[in-house]
Amino acid sequence: MCNRCNDETSPPVDANGDAMGAGGIQNALDIDSTAEAGSYLDQGRYGYFSLLIQQLNRKQQVSYRLTDLHQVLPLVDPTKDTWISQAEFLLPNRRVVNLARIGLLFVDVDTYRMPWAKGRTPDQQVDSFLYFCEQAGVPQPSLVIWSGRGLHAKWLLDGTLPRQALPRWNACQRFLVDLLHETGADPRAKDASRVLRLVDTVNSRSQQVARVLHITSGTDDKPKRYDFEWLCEMLLPMARWDLEKAGKKRKNRLSLVSDLAGKGQRSFSGRRLAWDRLEDIRTLQKLRMLKGGKEKDGKVKAGERMSLLFWQMNFLLLSGATHSGGLWHEAAELARQMDPNWGYRSSELSTLYRKARAFEAGEKVEFNGRRYPPLYTPKNDTLISLLSIGDDEQKQLKTIISRSESRTRDRLRKEKKRRAAGVVDRATWEASALSQTKPWEALGMSRRTWYRKGKPAVN
Repeated sequence: MCNRCNDETSPPVDANGDAMGAGGIQNALDIDSTAEAGSYLDQGRYGYFSLLIQQLNRKQQVSYRLTDLHQVLPLVDPTKDTWISQAEFLLPNRRVVNLARIGLLFVDVDTYRMPWAKGRTPDQQVDSFLYFCEQAGVPQPSLVIWSGRGLHAKWLLDGTLPRQALPRWNACQRFLVDLLHETGADPRAKDASRVLRLVDTVNSRSQQVARVLHITSGTDDKPKRYDFEWLCEMLLPMARWDLEKAGKKRKNRLSLVSDLAGKGQRSFSGRRLAWDRLEDIRTLQKLRMLKGGKEKDGKVKAGERMSLLFWQMNFLLLSGATHSGGLWHEAAELARQMDPNWGYRSSELSTLYRKARAFEAGEKVEFNGRRYPPLYTPKNDTLISLLSIGDDEQKQLKTIISRSESRTRDRLRKEKKRRAAGVVDRATWEASALSQTKPWEALGMSRRTWYRKGKPAVN
């Protein structure tokens, strides 16, 4: 039950129409900045969150450990525009390449741009937004925050998702924003590195304070939390188990991707592969930085930096985890990780930037009768050659592997499956067969000696 319902079970209201309660999170006004942020940032884990604070004519970003959340937020100046990251990060910045975990879905609704919201109070806008969600088949958000000029709707998850799940999270975010497009959901504010306005701080454009206006109650009068797979089922055009069932009927994965292209699955499959390739190149970078014989100072060799940076950015953009507007920030972070003193030439990524803009515009490139995204989609052999990936390095990678390594892994997988089914290996089988047909040979003796000793059994 939500705390804005008007039936007989709704909590009593005060003179201002706000819900009243005794202790705990009983109504929206009970959630301050620390409680709101703590609902999706885990203070008990290792990692970082970031604040973006308006300082005169510029914005300053500061990162803190998650364990310091409850100490930092009460000290924030409420008179300054302040935004907070929605995800947790491995390093003290909010670049998506450093993502650790994320525990919610969200939309940034620019109601001040929408005709349906004109002349309506924040409370009335929330009521209308919840109605839109119901009509679109979207579950009620756990929290709705008034940002001063719009709404931030958040669907809290019952557990945080690791960085490996980012492609699927991105897919849910895209469909969620699309479903709520008519409400004013901002299509640019759907990435995992997004910051949203911090509760209890002022919006200088409207001079209104950001505050929680709505809670959908779950257990113990706390905001409702959702199972991520259930949200995927509700939001995505095809459930995971339906996709897996379809995959069993097709030996060729590419035919499956082609068959489902009209149902939104081609994009998701391609983005998943792009993210995995990004992770492989980052693994490759770490392997080379750890090679004492090459780089004892923990830096990537000068001749390899630009190639590694280029392909990481290409697959990061292709995965949908960032966009052309975030290209330079993400590239700067990746470059810093290779060598803090490396000043790469941004012009070397200008072509990639143009291709990213075309990719976001939905353009396609035709080659040999097939249509491809404008960003680069090289084959494994091409990447292995361009990045000079050795056989030993391939063993540490997930997707960028040669046909030979792929066959080796397939053989090992099948062998493991046979052992699990109780099938013995060939050497054991041959020894067993030999013990039954020629037991004397299994015992290393002649047939006559075997008979003379009374036909001893093979152990």
